[in-house]
Order: sequence, then C-alpha cells, then structure tokens
Amino acid sequence: MNQNIISYSGSTILLVEDEESLAIGLEFNLTEEGYSVTWAKDGKLAMELIDQYEFDLIILDIMLPYFNGFEIAAHIRQKSPQVPVLMLTARTAADDRVQGLQIGADDYITKPFHLQEVLLRIRNMLKRKSWYRAVTESQPIIEFGNNYINFENLTAHVGDCDITLTQREAMVMKYLVENKGRIVSRQELLEQVWKTSSDIETRTVDNFIVRLRKHFEIDPGNPQYIKSVRSAGYIFTDGTTSDPDISQPTNNAE
Repeated sequence: MNQNIISYSGSTILLVEDEESLAIGLEFNLTEEGYSVTWAKDGKLAMELIDQYEFDLIILDIMLPYFNGFEIAAHIRQKSPQVPVLMLTARTAADDRVQGLQIGADDYITKPFHLQEVLLRIRNMLKRKSWYRAVTESQPIIEFGNNYINFENLTAHVGDCDITLTQREAMVMKYLVENKGRIVSRQELLEQVWKTSSDIETRTVDNFIVRLRKHFEIDPGNPQYIKSVRSAGYIFTDGTTSDPDISQPTNNAE
C-alpha cells in the first residue's frame, strides 16, 4: 500500500456480492489496504447485517439472491442516510445507473473493472464522508425561502412537503451553501464534492443541479436560489447576497 495515499485504514466495509471468486479477491485486497471487511453472499444476509451493525461504506452488487441491490440501497437510506454506497454491477444500461443514484447510491462501477479504480473510488468516498461530517457539524441546518434542510439526517421541508435527500444531493447543496454568493464551477464541484477531476463527466453535476432545483425552486426553469452563471458555473443565493451577472439555466442544466 502506498503510504503517501490516505486509505482510511480501519474503516469498516460491507461487501455484498454473490460471485464468490470476485468477492474473495475484493475482500483480500481491501483487507490488504487496511479495511475491515464483512462479506454478505446474498441480499438476505446483507439486510440482516445492515440492521445489526454500522458500516463506514457499503459495496453493493445489483443482481443478488433474495433482495436486489436497489431494494437494499433503499433500505440502507432509511436506516443510515449518510453511509456511502458504491454499486458494483455487470449491467451497463444507463437506466440502472440512474435508478441507483436516485435511490441513494453515491457512485457505481461496472464489471469488469480495474482493482485500482475500485480502491481509488473507495478512498474518495470515505474522504467525502469525512468532509461532509466536518462541514455539517458547523452548520447542520439551513433555511431559505420556504425551504428547510437538515444536513445531519438528510431531510428537508419544502413548502408543505417533507423529502429525503440522497447524500450526494445534500453534499452538492451543502457546498453551494458554504460558498453562498460565490460562483462555483462544475470542475470545482467535481474536485471538492466528488473528490475527483476526471472520472465523472461534468454533465453529472448538471443533473444533480436539475434535481436540486426540482426540490427547492418554486419554478425550476426560473431559479431563485440555485442559479446559473453562463460559461462559469452555479451560484447559491438566499436573497441576502448581491447577485453577479447571472443568466437563466443554460442548456447544460435545463
């Protein structure tokens, strides 16, 4: 293990994978990296372990006996909103990736994959979790307009409705709030929230902005709080800051 790379040694990982040879290899390499790994061979055992124990990160296959990965991810989000979930799947259909992210998965990787890519994503996800915990402690709750967000339990009150955010939605929103009144580029969001600069397309950022606007804007097509700055990025304003020269949403975030 490269001692110059933070590995978050000692972090507990639940590996949910029914393909034995793959699971044994992953378990061995994750243990070599210093992680404490528990292996669940099917969805039923995974559900039992999730109900009994707390994990720092969960690696979750989609195609599983008893309960599939989508059902397990939904259960995880009800019990532990902030635990990072990496979906591991042989499926390549975009609909599966979107469904996983909507349910609350933080990232996904498609089989076959390179071991080093999985290890890097795990390190980045644990890094994001550490950052989110730190910034949440300083400002766990915000209010703007008729919106109320509790970043600790990932819940929000929007008008007359209560909603639950995914961890990634909360992270993006938290970063924009932390930088209220300042233009934040897509690249900055990738680097500071996703903790990566190249393995996720900027279009992914735009999709999350679209979802946040649907949550918190009265008119998502004419946003009041999460605004676009043409060719520059996004800016959060709660009405108490002076706005720069802000455009309407661009084609990248319709």
